[in-house]
Amino acid sequence: MQSINLFYVVNALLFSVIGLIILMVSFIVFDKLTPGDLWKEIVEKHNIALSIVVGAMTIAIAQIIASAIHG
Repeated sequence: MQSINLFYVVNALLFSVIGLIILMVSFIVFDKLTPGDLWKEIVEKHNIALSIVVGAMTIAIAQIIASAIHG
């Protein structure tokens, strides 16, 4: 039976937190660069097209972060 190396667990958690912070900051920057309030447009006005754009941006940034972390 192989034991779990604590170094790899801590490394994965650390990079996950860093990735989430970068993703959150990129969403805030995207929100500031676009006119209007993204959250209000998506939640209150049910703007589906804007939801798709924000979702695509989130997936793209997440893929960039994942490939940067993975190496």
